Amino acid sequence: MRLSAPRIPPVEIETLDDNQREALAPMTGAAKDVTRSGGHILNIFRTLVHAPKALTAFLAWGGYILSRRNSLSERDRELVILRVGYNCRSGYEFTQHTRIGLDAGLTGAEIEAIKAGPDDALWNEVDRAMLRATDDLTRDFHVSDASWSALSFLSDKQKMDLVMTVGQYTQVSMMLNSFGVQLDPGQTLDPALDARN
Repeated sequence: MRLSAPRIPPVEIETLDDNQREALAPMTGAAKDVTRSGGHILNIFRTLVHAPKALTAFLAWGGYILSRRNSLSERDRELVILRVGYNCRSGYEFTQHTRIGLDAGLTGAEIEAIKAGPDDALWNEVDRAMLRATDDLTRDFHVSDASWSALSFLSDKQKMDLVMTVGQYTQVSMMLNSFGVQLDPGQTLDPALDARN
């Protein structure tokens, strides 16, 4: 976590205006949803609802990235998202997607290896190539020719979805870090991402 307190505090549900209530409507009745944790609307959404129209647009695009319309497998998508969260030093992002990544088939050892990066011995060539492309994008904002060639196992649409997934979660990480979104109840921050120490 970059900040120990929010710069923009999450809106309390009891104080929502009509526009905010409408923007949060897709998640207020959801049962199993990444927008909720234990019946609690996640702090990211309670923060972003300060700009309800932006939140609505954000949820539509994020809905594509987190859906089956994204041609990456759930596991590969989460591999990439977790590397973005780690590279961006976004404790909130890494924490939320650790749970989602485990549900998508990543192992605890793989999540640890994500922090080490593409050269960790745990990775096969497919995982290594996706992690390298992610590192290129979060460092240079461009996939190098060598990294692009290493993605030859992906279709053109999968390559596009990889770049779009990295772009979406780089933006998410920037918002989380800059707005000071704090972990949700019951979550524990990975010590490697605690910049407050």
